[in-house]
Amino acid sequence: MSKKVVYFLCTANSCRSQMAEGWARHLAGGALEVYSAGTRPSRVHPLAVRVMAEEGVDISSQTSDAIDPDILARADIVVTLCGDARDSCPAVPGERRHWPLRDPAAAKGDEEQVLSVFREVRDEIRARVKELLRELAGR
Repeated sequence: MSKKVVYFLCTANSCRSQMAEGWARHLAGGALEVYSAGTRPSRVHPLAVRVMAEEGVDISSQTSDAIDPDILARADIVVTLCGDARDSCPAVPGERRHWPLRDPAAAKGDEEQVLSVFREVRDEIRARVKELLRELAGR
């Protein structure tokens, strides 16, 4: 039996989808095939790398990628993490979910205030990924 494929999508594929990919890889322990991509990919945000490293999850080697039609076509679950990705994502054969999360890259304030937003989003993504994994284990 092949592994379930989970695809996390966001606009820039720089923060939310990168953290979701990192958490899913880390928490699933190889039980899933996990990818992330963006509608307008840019770069992996250094603060996303930093706050994930605080939790022992290394996403420093992940890359910001465009949506791959082949992965999209075989994804069992596509999770959009922003409105733009939700609205512009083409139809997919698998299950589609939307997690409307705050964009940490848009956070304002001093470094600690911005890091606080990144940490809040990181923790919310971890909780959602854990719930997703529980659901998949129960199927």
